[in-house]
Amino acid sequence: MKIPIRNIALFAHVDAGKTSLSEQFLFHSGKIRTLGSVDKGNTQTDSLAVEKERGITVNATILNFEWKNTQINLIDTPGHIDFSSETEMTVQAIDSAVVILSASEGVQAQTENLVALLKKHQKPFIIFINKIDRAGVEIDSVIQEIERELNLEIFLMQNIENEGSETVKISSLWSEKTYQNHPHLIERIIEHNTHLFEQYLDNIQLSYTTLTNELIENCTKQNLIPVLMGSAKLDLGIEELLNAIVTLLPNPTPLSDKLHGIVFKTKHIKGEGKWAAIRLFSGQIKARTNVLNASINISEKVSLIKNIDLQNQQIISEIKAGEIAWIQGFHETKPGDFLGFIPDDSIKNTEKTSFLSVQLAPKKATDLNTLVEALHILNNENPDLQFSFLKEESELHINIRGEIQKEIIQSILLSRFNIPVIFNQPTVIYKETPTINAEGYVRYWMPKPCWAIMTFKIEPAKRGTGVEYTSIVGVNDVKKQYQNDVKKTIPTALHQGILGWEVDDIKITLIAGEDHEAHTKSNDFAIATPMGIMEGLKLAKMTLLEPYLYFKIVAPEEYLGKITSLLIKLRAELKSPMIRDSIVQITGEFPVATTLDLAIKLSALTSGKAKIRTWFSSYKTCPTHLGKTREFKGISPLDRAKYILKARKALG
Repeated sequence: MKIPIRNIALFAHVDAGKTSLSEQFLFHSGKIRTLGSVDKGNTQTDSLAVEKERGITVNATILNFEWKNTQINLIDTPGHIDFSSETEMTVQAIDSAVVILSASEGVQAQTENLVALLKKHQKPFIIFINKIDRAGVEIDSVIQEIERELNLEIFLMQNIENEGSETVKISSLWSEKTYQNHPHLIERIIEHNTHLFEQYLDNIQLSYTTLTNELIENCTKQNLIPVLMGSAKLDLGIEELLNAIVTLLPNPTPLSDKLHGIVFKTKHIKGEGKWAAIRLFSGQIKARTNVLNASINISEKVSLIKNIDLQNQQIISEIKAGEIAWIQGFHETKPGDFLGFIPDDSIKNTEKTSFLSVQLAPKKATDLNTLVEALHILNNENPDLQFSFLKEESELHINIRGEIQKEIIQSILLSRFNIPVIFNQPTVIYKETPTINAEGYVRYWMPKPCWAIMTFKIEPAKRGTGVEYTSIVGVNDVKKQYQNDVKKTIPTALHQGILGWEVDDIKITLIAGEDHEAHTKSNDFAIATPMGIMEGLKLAKMTLLEPYLYFKIVAPEEYLGKITSLLIKLRAELKSPMIRDSIVQITGEFPVATTLDLAIKLSALTSGKAKIRTWFSSYKTCPTHLGKTREFKGISPLDRAKYILKARKALG
């Protein structure tokens, strides 16, 4: 008989004790005999040299263990916001989560981001308040902060004594022996269930089992969020948390009879190649069978399957619904790809994640090719990097979220690939867009043999709508196969515009065209498209778009004036502040370009008493003098002669 499964992730802000808690789980379950230490760099989950050195989690680690006859598949995710792309990918593969807070630091900006992510994907979760032994801890204040700043209806399952000391103790508020002593907890559970509430008002005694089942239902719907407490350092509250995980969080339920899964992580192992971490929602996958990657419409063959047991990893013959495993053989697959089919209710991660581009180079020129190979591997593991290699300029570029990520990548390239590298200063990633209607005409008929004539209409589009392409040209003028080539080439043609950035919020219509029965070759319209588009962009009065972030700043009321003054200087758009209990909350939007070091400035301005959370808003129009233009990278389609030679592979 198959035992129950819990597919969960641990989410936390930096230094909340997430890795230490993972270690305690393994120890209590009997998976390991000796506890590792983050300080000593010998934990099971932080295996990279840079993780051991810095004491932070950079890559998500997958492990498993058993508790109370339940298989727990656990993903330990990165806590720093610079590496949250792995966290965002992981949330799609799990059924539920544990969000960890440090009692001494309370709700942090990343905590809000994580809770928002779990709400967005409708994943049940438990909150665990760690480090309750830390000096100065006030649990009541932390609880109030959770309710106020995370806007959650919580269910406090424990009482605490001697908080803020090593003699701290916890006791259960919700158990079969104690539940009747806490009518306020019973009322919280049944307030969403009319039938149970009526029974309660009629003085009918509700059983512990009935109420716990209703608590599970509330947890599943995020009506109530169970809160537990403890200290990973003192080995306190660990078993109570494990019990809550197997009791309150859901067992996976197959979505259908068809094969359906998601790839949420990839890694490269020297001598073995690429492995993909798969969460299978329904169906089964066997070794040496073909599996459809629905996201890219490619079928790939499964070479090998490994379990996720870090202590006893073995080759297995198949992966079944509800399970997580590693698969070898998916060469084209990347994190976020769906297997089998894409569900109708899937949530696409449309949030822009990286707003900074940085150029890097090997310290030794002879390492260039090796560095290119290494960056291809890292880019495959984290597509957010969007690695690009500009051969003409011998330039390497990646996208990053912040300074810490840059330093970590530098460290990984040295420790994992033995390549010392240097970075230039990061640049904000702008976009560009047309401001007026224009037409772009291209007549590609020399040097023969070739023939592709087109006219494109270029129009500005509404902010945030992206790229729209249509054709009103009949197949008698331009054959269907050539029109398909035009459509496929549009993204390439818009990769760089007149101002040097990707073109967005644009409507393009092919309004006229002509092929030639004898002279048109298969690639002519693909070659001609960027030339025609750029001719149109040249006349469309392009302007810059810059990324904006929503923000929420919470600080003591006394700092309102200073913070507001600073934000105005940074071109922030402010909403009316809200003041409650001498705490001010300031919200609005600001440009990324002016606020890269805002967290540091806020800390200095408020003596570390302000907290800031940011998330993506949109790209907005930016006056050219306030933004940054750049030269076209490579050979521009406007440099017609050179561009055609390169497109024909006739340029050395």
